Amino acid sequence: MHTPLPIIDIAPLYASDVKGWHEVARQIDTACRDWGFFYIRNHPISAERIAQLKGAAEQFFGLPVEQKLQIDITKSTHHRGYGAIATEQLDPAKPSDLKETFDMGFHMPPDHPEVLAGKPLRGPNRHPELEGWPALFEQHYQDMHALACTLLRAVANALGVESGFFDKRFIEPISVFRMIHYPPRQTATAPEQQGAGAHTDYGCITLLYQDQAGGLQVQNVRGEWIDAPPIEGTFVVNIGDMMARWSNDRYKSTPHRVISPLGVDRYSMPFFAEPNPDTIISCLPGCQSRDNPPKYPDTTCSAYMLSRFAETYAYRREASAAVN
Repeated sequence: MHTPLPIIDIAPLYASDVKGWHEVARQIDTACRDWGFFYIRNHPISAERIAQLKGAAEQFFGLPVEQKLQIDITKSTHHRGYGAIATEQLDPAKPSDLKETFDMGFHMPPDHPEVLAGKPLRGPNRHPELEGWPALFEQHYQDMHALACTLLRAVANALGVESGFFDKRFIEPISVFRMIHYPPRQTATAPEQQGAGAHTDYGCITLLYQDQAGGLQVQNVRGEWIDAPPIEGTFVVNIGDMMARWSNDRYKSTPHRVISPLGVDRYSMPFFAEPNPDTIISCLPGCQSRDNPPKYPDTTCSAYMLSRFAETYAYRREASAAVN
């Protein structure tokens, strides 16, 4: 499958040859500057794991709506569970998105001090009552976290900070693993309703598995939409807004969207790598100078994420208005 987006072999990140490691970091740096999007291959997530997850997604999203709504995300204080069709509106100029979702994060039991303290985005996962589901998904979350941290070590190298810079900030993260079902386009309620409206991701990096249905599009620097087709055995990786802030826009947070395919259901599984909520997001030393001062004020991870959630989800806006 041809694509202008870079395809990076990350096998050297798991080997002891420092030269190969630096070469991968260099390729990631170029891809992040030029596109904000790239593919990775030779990662440790097996095809068998992906097949298990896809089967679980088809099983869950095929359940009756009332069963899925037993873990309704709008009834969650920490943004976990099932999001029904049109719950999200990523592009405010378009109708709400033609997709349904399942979100999970870093599991914290109800008696964890941060949960008892009412910290935002902290709490237990809310899994459907399907056999084998919690074990499969909690393991996959850990494995995706490990893969994200491996990539972030290369990013740290490229940005001129110590390789463990992000590791320290990703202890007990608020990363989200999400499964998305896009019904066929002909089920849309309006011609302009898209699977996912044009948007940038909120966090640091996103690692996306997409099935063979296609539909992902990326905006290039000239503002043109180009296809990011599915390539067997790869993840699509993109830069989010938090990393753009950390790097002072050296790395682009690239707009992208999903045009639901005709006649087929599409399934995708993004892992949004986001740090510990108390992490300060501040311009990195090597990304600023007298001629290039920091473009963004310092913020914390949780403050930034909550502000972005409020823009995307009606139920978060209503909750925020009630508090304020």
